[in-house]
Amino acid sequence: MGDNFKGWTETTVGDFSPFLYGKGLAERQRNQLGSVPVFGSNGVIGTHTEALVNNAGIVIGRKGTVGAVHFCKGPFWPIDTAFYVESKPDREIRYIYYLLRSLGLEHMNADSAVPGLNRVAAHSRKILIPPLTEQKAIASILGALDDKIELNRKMNESLEAMARALFKSWFVDFDPIPGFPPHKEWQNSSLGKIPKGWRVGTLGELCEIVMGQSPPGETYNESGEGLPFYQGIRDFGFRFPSRRIYCTASTRLAQKGDVLLSVRAPVGSLNVAGEDCAIGRGVAALRIKGQHYGFLYYLMKETQEDWKKFEAEGTVFGSVTKTDVQNFSIIIPQTEVILRFNEVVFPMDETIKNNEMQSLTLASIRDTLLPKLLSGEIRVKDAERFVEGKI
Repeated sequence: MGDNFKGWTETTVGDFSPFLYGKGLAERQRNQLGSVPVFGSNGVIGTHTEALVNNAGIVIGRKGTVGAVHFCKGPFWPIDTAFYVESKPDREIRYIYYLLRSLGLEHMNADSAVPGLNRVAAHSRKILIPPLTEQKAIASILGALDDKIELNRKMNESLEAMARALFKSWFVDFDPIPGFPPHKEWQNSSLGKIPKGWRVGTLGELCEIVMGQSPPGETYNESGEGLPFYQGIRDFGFRFPSRRIYCTASTRLAQKGDVLLSVRAPVGSLNVAGEDCAIGRGVAALRIKGQHYGFLYYLMKETQEDWKKFEAEGTVFGSVTKTDVQNFSIIIPQTEVILRFNEVVFPMDETIKNNEMQSLTLASIRDTLLPKLLSGEIRVKDAERFVEGKI
């Protein structure tokens, strides 16, 4: 080994961080009032009052979501569809988390009727491990990026919850709206009592609707040619979809600021187009011309449960048609009220957008640094300089 690996040790995954078996904990056995997260192969699936592991650790998908790697900062309970790695004084647990994420565990399926992570193959994987001080430094750099991403996520969840609460107050509970006369007269409608001057209409009256269509497969690419192409919820993020593939030929386009609605199972999931893009048959674009997307987005959020009935009643794929979307009944207030709501939520939505864009940048930096740090290609001090000012 060269100078870059001075002090590094060659070992195996099994010797350095053996995978332990989780323990079954059926949903009926859990106390959901507890604060201890219960992990399955695909992440947190509930809570409990007791922990199987009493400190920080890692959960690895054994069955189902094979090879998925999750980090938990405190006590947790991994169930029997997962492996876990526990914390030890002579190794940095968060370093192990990033190490395991880099090994492609999702490809180590056991050769059996029920696919699962091949523990023997994973344990036999040879690895190079730096001294504990360098493990801690590497984990600190990558962890700081992930911590900021997590902070942005929590802030965005709080901001969206505030905007949704405001929408409910104005348009569901019909509370007084600042700057407008209080509601004094009411009228019956097919959706219940509503303020006089408001009306029941359809989504097609409120906005334009563009149904996606998947172009020929040969027009897809990952090199950035053409427009970003979003097929369905696989591409959806918290608020904006993530670029995965591009398309050079599509006639079904969404504009920046359009609300993106999943029209194939699960029906009703939402995102917003952060840029002009092409949309596939799993997505519809909803657009109110000349207005911020806020009112339309939070309206769709408020009615998400109602969209699930289409999934239950639809075809084997669980889908909705353009006619279903156009004829969806909604309460439509005066335009002035919609514009006022958009004014109030615009700063919240802009902060959410900025946080999302920053998190995408931070994730890209993390994903660039991770293999380079773990392979010794770059050293900690170089990485620190690269990250400086990004967080």
